[in-house]
Amino acid sequence: MHDEPARHLRPVGDHVDEHHFPGLRRRGFLAAGAASLGAFALTGCGGADDTAGGGGSTGTPQRGGRLRAAFAGGGASETLDPHLANLFADVARAKALYDKLADYGPDLSAQPRLAEKWEANKTLDRWQITLRRATFHDGRPVTAKDVLHSYRRITDPKKAFRAKASLEPIDLDASHATGERGIEFVLKRPTAEFPNVLAAFGAYIVPQDATDFDTKPIGSGPFRFVSFAPGRSAVFRRNGDYWDGAPHLDELEFIVANEESARVNALLGGQVEYAHELHPTTARAHEGKGQITIVRLRGSDMQGFAMKTDRPPFDDKRVRQAFFLIADRKELLDGALSGAGVIGNDLFGKGYEYYADSLPQRERDLDRARALLKAAGAEKLKVTLYTSAVAAGFTESAGIFRDQAAKAGVTIDVKMGSKDSYWSDILNGGTLCSYRSGAMPIEAHISQRLLTGSTTNATKWHHKDFDALYQRAQSTKDRAERAAIYERMQRRLYSEGGFLVWGFADWILGTARKVRGVEPKAPANTLDWARFDRVWLA
Repeated sequence: MHDEPARHLRPVGDHVDEHHFPGLRRRGFLAAGAASLGAFALTGCGGADDTAGGGGSTGTPQRGGRLRAAFAGGGASETLDPHLANLFADVARAKALYDKLADYGPDLSAQPRLAEKWEANKTLDRWQITLRRATFHDGRPVTAKDVLHSYRRITDPKKAFRAKASLEPIDLDASHATGERGIEFVLKRPTAEFPNVLAAFGAYIVPQDATDFDTKPIGSGPFRFVSFAPGRSAVFRRNGDYWDGAPHLDELEFIVANEESARVNALLGGQVEYAHELHPTTARAHEGKGQITIVRLRGSDMQGFAMKTDRPPFDDKRVRQAFFLIADRKELLDGALSGAGVIGNDLFGKGYEYYADSLPQRERDLDRARALLKAAGAEKLKVTLYTSAVAAGFTESAGIFRDQAAKAGVTIDVKMGSKDSYWSDILNGGTLCSYRSGAMPIEAHISQRLLTGSTTNATKWHHKDFDALYQRAQSTKDRAERAAIYERMQRRLYSEGGFLVWGFADWILGTARKVRGVEPKAPANTLDWARFDRVWLA
């Protein structure tokens, strides 16, 4: 919660490499100077490049200039509708234009943004929110009516907005404005960590009359809209009236470059100053050479495979359990990511608050896997694995897992998907796919991906008793009791869930050496990640 006191947690799991996890702090994140899960940044952990001037945050900020940032995008179907944000490029653009009531700090605790403060009643089923004084780009104040409109739009049953599941605890029919800047949120049940709901992925605030998000988007964020060409670029201009301080940059341009080589070449050639998500082999080729800054943060990005639990062959939990035992996680990490990360244990959020670190590290066991497949009548199983070059390590890990599965008598046919539409394609299609995730609280991962009504439920994990446990955890005021419920839920996922999590990868990016001012300890999806309003060009 927002005002929860700091606490120190023990290291996670029995197989943690002290080089990757030197110590933990509040909510399980790494101590200062070490990278946290789902994190990437431009300074602090980048090695020799950082000391020579690239990517640092020291010095006096300078006003002016245009920064060009290259991200993998979503093709011609891209939109600036912030409630549809899904890819990292979508979120980076959305946070440049819009604000949320709260956002996740570097430790994944909820930090006030448009909400100046919040306060709960004793039973935790009513929360009073006071908005700060902020204005939209057209000069109108951000009001309680805008907030309620935004949340009602997100939860429209006819829409599939990502934050819908996270906002589910709110009774929006009963919730109401108590003034221009006051809101009383009435909840369907007591919710101890309601500020996390306000910080939910995709829960941006838009004007109550907003309809045109791609040609005239109006937000309250640090940059104003200039132009947008889906699948190509988006240009934004400095908002001098931003409530949290005007950006240093005059302009910010997002450039879509789906191929990693294109992003690297653009950075090396001076066409961009920021290249998002580089492969470990690229990092090794350029680290310490002085031309660009390479930054790697440890164990940042959950990597795995998603099995659809609602259709054959993975509707039989014995097949899922066999696949857990087929995976050689170290071989996947070494082969797909050059060892740049730590192995996973089929659960999201290694190192995060509530992570079930007491569960034994799963090891490869081909004999047991074959026995499970035989019991399921799937001795000569053939299955298609969908993957794409949309993310570092995807195609490599797919090939490695195909070879691992063959030793258990399973034939895997690897199919390449479109980089432009991969994430939407695999949400409902296929049976087995490559998957990854950046940082979010474990409770947010559950609400957005593992409940019957979750809009990004890639494993089609639909269990009413599991939903009920989540609601019980939300309503449990005592943290220890709440943690016990989350551990119970994770034990079930560990036993029969649909996510085969084989590793947590280092996050790597590159910047021009003149880039300054980016927070060095900001996990992806959190407040200070991709905060281009705090960046300047030296």
